[in-house]
Amino acid sequence: MVNELLFTAKRAWHENGMICILLSDNREVRFPIYLNEKLRNASFEQISNIEIMSGGTGLNWPDLDEDLSVIGILEGRFGKK
Repeated sequence: MVNELLFTAKRAWHENGMICILLSDNREVRFPIYLNEKLRNASFEQISNIEIMSGGTGLNWPDLDEDLSVIGILEGRFGKK
């Protein structure tokens, strides 16, 4: 099975300067918004508008034109710093 399909997002939200992701195996992953340039410079409303895409394999911030893959986040890749 492809790793991207093993770890999918069921839910994503913004809380206390962190992006929080509930994975399909019920683990929760968090990372600080300052690790991503677009999120770091965005408003609370823009950061909070998170869409789960591609069957849970990615996150999208439509107001910021930013996409991150769940597997990339798990590997420590949070976009441009």
